[in-house]
Amino acid sequence: MAVNRFFSVRSRVLYPITVKTTAGTKWGYMNSNGTVAIRPQYEYANPFQLIGYAVVQLNGKQGLIDSSGAYVAQPVYDYIGGFSEGRVPVIKGNNYRLMNESGELVGEQSFTYMAGMHDGRAVVSASQEGGDSKYGYIDRQGAVAIPLQYEDAGDFSHGRALVKVKDHEFALILPNGVKLATYNYAFVGQPGDGYLPFRQTENGKTGYINELGAIVIPPRYAMALPFEAGRAIINMSEGVDNQYGVIDRQGNTVIKPIYNDILQLGNERFAVGKARNTEQPYLGSNYALFDNAGKQLTDFIFTEIDSYKHGVASASDGKTTFFIDGSGKAAPDFPVFNGSGNLVLMDDGIIQVNIDQRTLYALRNGRIVWQPPTAIPLRTPYRVKEEKYKPNRDYLVYYPVLEGMGDEAAEKRVNKKLRELSQVKPIDPEAQLDYSYTGDFDIAWFHKNLLVLELTGYNYPFGAAHGMPSQIYSHINVTNGQFYELKDLFKPGSDYVKTLSRIVGEQIKNDPQYDYVFPGSYKGIKPDQPFYVTENALKLYFQPYDIAPYAAGFPTFTIPYSQIELLINKQGDFWRSFHG
Repeated sequence: MAVNRFFSVRSRVLYPITVKTTAGTKWGYMNSNGTVAIRPQYEYANPFQLIGYAVVQLNGKQGLIDSSGAYVAQPVYDYIGGFSEGRVPVIKGNNYRLMNESGELVGEQSFTYMAGMHDGRAVVSASQEGGDSKYGYIDRQGAVAIPLQYEDAGDFSHGRALVKVKDHEFALILPNGVKLATYNYAFVGQPGDGYLPFRQTENGKTGYINELGAIVIPPRYAMALPFEAGRAIINMSEGVDNQYGVIDRQGNTVIKPIYNDILQLGNERFAVGKARNTEQPYLGSNYALFDNAGKQLTDFIFTEIDSYKHGVASASDGKTTFFIDGSGKAAPDFPVFNGSGNLVLMDDGIIQVNIDQRTLYALRNGRIVWQPPTAIPLRTPYRVKEEKYKPNRDYLVYYPVLEGMGDEAAEKRVNKKLRELSQVKPIDPEAQLDYSYTGDFDIAWFHKNLLVLELTGYNYPFGAAHGMPSQIYSHINVTNGQFYELKDLFKPGSDYVKTLSRIVGEQIKNDPQYDYVFPGSYKGIKPDQPFYVTENALKLYFQPYDIAPYAAGFPTFTIPYSQIELLINKQGDFWRSFHG
């Protein structure tokens, strides 16, 4: 019976979709005809895996569903990975466990890290006495197959795995832990085509050894990747000006090391990138297609090229996205889509179109079988419409437009302000920006007459370690277009700042979830502190770096209305907009 169920699950091919609702963006699944098969209800939904299950997220936890939408594993996990050899690593709390294809945990032991299963072995690690982590391997039953004894360990492939035994000692091992060879070097990289990158000294040049440890290509590269299909990508530069090239197994140059970037695409093809601006190489590359012999097949006309699948590769010129064949020409009998992104040709011929941070699905003849709706109904006659603003390839904003207000002038004022808050502003279409910006929105909450919009953005200065996110909540009365501020929630003259500051301060002091707050950084809230309201509570939040590390995001504090009831102006317009 389990076998029949498995095959019935496998026979139904579904694809993830997103829909904006009055409770935020929800994920669900459609079938190959574009019909919704599992209604949008999840916070996130991954593609279905070959085993016939998909990882979905609900209430911040992940679970596994089959193609009927039934849970194979309830959403109680902090993370569920990808299935490999009928097993998948999962996290619950701070520990990894191994799960089988029935959604059951196998083995008794938990670990601080677990990779996917390869050749019947999965890399695991656990903290030892003294705090150091050691790596080893478990089998498909979750039992330790090779003791946790290594400083680092890689996945098995073709019955071999590379491990770091200690400083200046690496080894190639079999699935039973027996060493095939030992390498006494400062660094040894993962094997590929029987060769392994290595460095004799910590900061020295990189070359290649064979599996027996003999040097086959002397160290002469600043960086060298594993071989694949008889070719390896190397970099001659140790500075910011990259000098990527490609070599063969004899160390001969196939593609000269003069390029800003090189990507191996499969199908004996490479995407070779020239810097858009040689003075600022971190701005990115334009790519040309090269073959395995080093022959240039196209000009440097692509902003993106993906790996080959089914004989074609997705490519974009920054304005349109399309498939190319092995010669780099637009593949015949495939559609072209406006916008930048990538296309994925599925096994059944459906094309997943990921363009300008939206996903739709099309047939090979170009017919769209599903695309996200751009109108979000509130209640008659009100709705929020999604509009797109992309004046430059590095600047993209999806912004909300409120429709249905009886007062045309008020509606115009609301939407003008929403465009401004969404960073819809003049941008030179031809300029090479030194940053990228993406903006989007969600309906955080809608109740009675109150519309709460969450406007998000991400500004990434090219070359920076990370960008800076932004988050603004707009509270709008849909009947008259009034924007509410934090002070509008409270009685005139009340010292709400002092009370809210005290409550937040107590939470920081007493609640362990706020241990990440910088000591001494919290000085109270501001009169116009960023906030949003929900059905039962006021939420106050801070920007990244205000009181906590960047990784903490937007530290948010929940204050139930019952805790501040005496301060709330229950006769005020703000409160009555969602309680009237």
